[in-house]
Amino acid sequence: MVNTFLAKWFDPRFADQETRKELVSMRLSLDSLENELDTRDQYIQGLRSILQGDVAESDVSTEQANGAGVQLQQGVDTQKIDSLFKSEFERGGDFYLGESLDNIELGKSYFFSPLSGFISAAFDAQNDHFGIDVVSKKDEPIKVIADGTIVFASWTQDAGNVIAIQHQGNLISVYKHNSALMKNVGNFVSAGDIIAIIGNTGELSSGPHLHLELWYNGNAVNPEEFISF
Repeated sequence: MVNTFLAKWFDPRFADQETRKELVSMRLSLDSLENELDTRDQYIQGLRSILQGDVAESDVSTEQANGAGVQLQQGVDTQKIDSLFKSEFERGGDFYLGESLDNIELGKSYFFSPLSGFISAAFDAQNDHFGIDVVSKKDEPIKVIADGTIVFASWTQDAGNVIAIQHQGNLISVYKHNSALMKNVGNFVSAGDIIAIIGNTGELSSGPHLHLELWYNGNAVNPEEFISF
């Protein structure tokens, strides 16, 4: 269970797999809806022809009448379905693409800066960059942004030495590419505690920096909106 939970943040293939599953499911739903709408349109066209006197009522098949008639009675709300599809697509399934009331509440919290430096790569969820890259001095200590419990502290092939902290209010902070980790899983940390040393570990790192991610209620949010560097 823990491995499945943590895969969302540390397995680069996880988001792609989940997104593809959602897209396939939505595609099947849309195909079904299109078939229902085609049947309904045929039925309506048949009724229109009857009312206009172009064809006899018997020319409208029983299958069309029964199939599409049921859909008409149920009142298929295509506008609502389209709205839900757009909402799901824009949400992206696994990451945050817009402001929400939850994020407004998050903005009321105070967070320590993990280190001083300049941002070399900004948050860009649409291009699968779910955090920010902060460049700083060699061997700079990295501090935790708020009180919490270490839920992951290990090596990964892509992100090198990674440490993740569960905070209150469904917030998780993730610190990647460290040269060393100073805490272990299960440790409680207070805001400002040193948890790692900046580094250049992992295949996705091209120089010493901190890659910081914030996940709030299961969505990636832009750390720059809540933390000053």
